[in-house]
Amino acid sequence: MKKIIFTIAFVFLSLNIQAEERFITTSDGVKLYVNVKGSGTPCLYIHGGPGSGSYWMEKFFGEFLEFKFTMVYLDQRGVGRSSGDPDEDYSLERMSLDFEEIREALGYDSWLTLGHSFGGVLQMGYVEKYPEAIKGMIMVNCTLKMAESFCDSWSPKASEFTGVIDNTPCDSREDITLKLGNHIKNLREKDLFWKMGYILKENEKIMDASYHEIQNWNGSFGNIAFDIEDFWQDFKVKTPTVNVPVLFFYGSKDWMVGPNHYQGINFSNQMLWPVDGGHMPMMENKEELQRAILSYSTTHNF
Repeated sequence: MKKIIFTIAFVFLSLNIQAEERFITTSDGVKLYVNVKGSGTPCLYIHGGPGSGSYWMEKFFGEFLEFKFTMVYLDQRGVGRSSGDPDEDYSLERMSLDFEEIREALGYDSWLTLGHSFGGVLQMGYVEKYPEAIKGMIMVNCTLKMAESFCDSWSPKASEFTGVIDNTPCDSREDITLKLGNHIKNLREKDLFWKMGYILKENEKIMDASYHEIQNWNGSFGNIAFDIEDFWQDFKVKTPTVNVPVLFFYGSKDWMVGPNHYQGINFSNQMLWPVDGGHMPMMENKEELQRAILSYSTTHNF
């Protein structure tokens, strides 16, 4: 009965939600695409990738999110429908300032953040710089230490899937970038890349098709993101200093971030939520992700 009522609520909401699409120009002249939908506590979606854009979260999981929150779907600078920076300022400090300028432009005193994958790095940079702006953080399959995610999970699992051992060291950002390129090439050649992030191969095709629904996609941030030193910090060691409540949702088959990546994460007020799934729960573990977010939001009255 509860499921039926919840479904009816979704249908009713979908008939009444009005989307507000707009561009917000930052203090350094970059035009950021945002789409505001839903009702309830404001929540900024901080996408991963780097450079994946916000559209697919809205498309595949937006109905639930908009039922609970006033969602702010943002394409980060240099991504999707947003413009790039001619000076290529994609630093963590600048990205955090973008989030803050969007909050101020929309008139919110504070809000939640919801991040996926690389979005965990950006969430940590934001909460460190502007802690008063954030009520709480939802982390969905997030990495907080990119080198660990790659060297301990991404690389060995890619080698297992392809049968190709890459003996390149994993000691520096340059090593990791080289190894990443080699693994992606091998996985693509063998049509095995889907195994890194999905439980079902068909879901990778569905996700890839969704990108073609956006015209004139901007990929400038994704092309240089791994060269930016800011993003390679160990944010795990900073988790005890974060005081807002955090939901940390992670998958036992998430090879991109690592099924054991939750170890060493010690937010002062955290809810750890394991799931038997991969990197894309908003497609493949929707009901469990819904339960986690509902539990978190109910516990903290968001």
